[in-house]
Amino acid sequence: MDLKTATALRRLRLVSAPEAISFLLLLVCSVLKRTTDFNAVPAMGMIHGVLFILYVIFWADAWNRAKWPLKTAALYFVLSVLPTGGFFADRKLRREAENAVIASRARKEGIVNA
Repeated sequence: MDLKTATALRRLRLVSAPEAISFLLLLVCSVLKRTTDFNAVPAMGMIHGVLFILYVIFWADAWNRAKWPLKTAALYFVLSVLPTGGFFADRKLRREAENAVIASRARKEGIVNA
């Protein structure tokens, strides 16, 4: 995996958990808006919207650089629209990055020809 691909995956991973948290907070704010006088939906909506747009931009970049099959790319996109999907995306991306590092080290040391 080259440096640009690793960077694209890292950016996607870094935005996935905050996007999931903002989604959950937006849901809580929506419930509070309807049950109390507390209305933070406009602020949380804007924060979540910005993070979601960043996620989609970074997802498209990672898909392009990592050359994911359509199934993998679709999975990461679907995870972005589920309330806790960003946490699962973060975990899968972390594993993918760790596996890439292990494979890179193995190639460098001549253990495998991958």
